[in-house]
Amino acid sequence: MTRVLIVEDDSDIRAMLARGLEAEGFSVGVAGRVDDALAAARAEAPEAVVLDITLPDGSGHDVCRSLREGGYPGPILFLSARDEVRDRAEGLALGADDYIVKPFVFDELLARLQTHLLRRKASEEPRTLVTAGKLMLDLTVRQVGFADATARLTPREAELLALLMDNANHPVSRGDIFDKLWAGQGGLSLNVVDVYVGYLRTKLSDFVRLGGPVIVTVRGRGFMLDLKGQDFRH
Repeated sequence: MTRVLIVEDDSDIRAMLARGLEAEGFSVGVAGRVDDALAAARAEAPEAVVLDITLPDGSGHDVCRSLREGGYPGPILFLSARDEVRDRAEGLALGADDYIVKPFVFDELLARLQTHLLRRKASEEPRTLVTAGKLMLDLTVRQVGFADATARLTPREAELLALLMDNANHPVSRGDIFDKLWAGQGGLSLNVVDVYVGYLRTKLSDFVRLGGPVIVTVRGRGFMLDLKGQDFRH
């Protein structure tokens, strides 16, 4: 059951939100002060926080700042009667995911909360499919495909190709590749990047003959997956 912490000093609004969210299947914790909110967040580990800005012992901004500095990863939705652009900008700059102006409709708050929770869940799930143009890499089975051709990759080859695909049509330096894939492994040099790029070029050679992407060396800048004019949205 998804746990939501409601931080609101108005007891009527707090009770309304608690009843509504519980009716939608959420587990709900409540707080009406800054200190209580921070204590509840530490004790209950909520998956989302609905946070009023004006609190009797401080500001919801203080709560948001403290949570984010402490590494809290869940969605934070501000509630406030302040509707100036600068107020919204300040709240979002502190790390909030959304800003809802009072008075609000519960169904809208619920929809926004559910959207942010789904986005957070999706971002935490390991990727299984990477695409760049018409090239598709299945990380689960480490198989890459283009047109009717496929190739199986080793785990490190798949990691390297995924990195190049994420940066398709943009060069990635040898140093960046090494740091992301081989950092902390003693006894290796930057040459290992060239070796694995060579392996990938061999594995993708059938794709290139079919008009597929090619790994090119960009002098002084590193390696780049060149999609060769394919439709591409990054």
